[in-house]
Amino acid sequence: MWDPGQYLRYADERSRPFFDLLGRVVADRPDLVVDLGCGPGQLTATLASRWPDAEIEGIDSSPEMITSARELLADRAGSKGGGRLSFALGDLRDWNSGRPVDVIVSNAVLQWVPGHAQLLTQWSGMLAAGGWLAFQVPGNFDQPSHAILRELASSKRWRPLLAGVQLNRQAGDPAEYLDLLAGAGCQVDAWETTYLHVLQGEDPVLDWYKGSGLRPVLTALPPELSAEFLASYGARIREAYPAAPYGTPFPFRRVFVVARRS
Repeated sequence: MWDPGQYLRYADERSRPFFDLLGRVVADRPDLVVDLGCGPGQLTATLASRWPDAEIEGIDSSPEMITSARELLADRAGSKGGGRLSFALGDLRDWNSGRPVDVIVSNAVLQWVPGHAQLLTQWSGMLAAGGWLAFQVPGNFDQPSHAILRELASSKRWRPLLAGVQLNRQAGDPAEYLDLLAGAGCQVDAWETTYLHVLQGEDPVLDWYKGSGLRPVLTALPPELSAEFLASYGARIREAYPAAPYGTPFPFRRVFVVARRS
């Protein structure tokens, strides 16, 4: 379903929340760091550079993403500060390290997982004493980008073809995650930020979602129908996010949580 090249088209904008999140993780010398939903692996590789003595594992359910991550790993072979970095195919809903984890990271993944509150409680229980759980999720599902997608997918034209296709879901608010993980015995820092990206290029918001939120639709439809759907979606997106002389302003709210096991 996933296209690493399309996803990385706006790599700088997509990576900024990851570094803002990790800036609150004050782990000194972790032994095991796991990136759940590692995608194409370029951000996971920065964890290996930050903690060169740690074992770093990247897990993702997309074969395309893991292939891209392993290609990156091959390119890094022999580089200094690479740590013990590896990537594996796996469903994060079934993941269990089998030993305590010092840092668990999950970046822009859990919005795809129904009932992820229970999953977060399970992950917090897998942390070593003093271990860290850090995740961020988009919180912009009430914005035109998602409202238009839901409206089109449920329309008379597309509903018969997209029945059963699961679009990504609303994240919780910071206070919900605070209550959940503090109740699980963690010290919690939870906050939200709305980035105001300025995207360049023709149809940049459409291109952004072709790498993320539109993937289930594009996977479900044959190429000729995908093109028709994108034309309809793109026309409405251009109206909702008009271009300015300097680029296309694109507000994007995200929810961040860093929890430390007591």
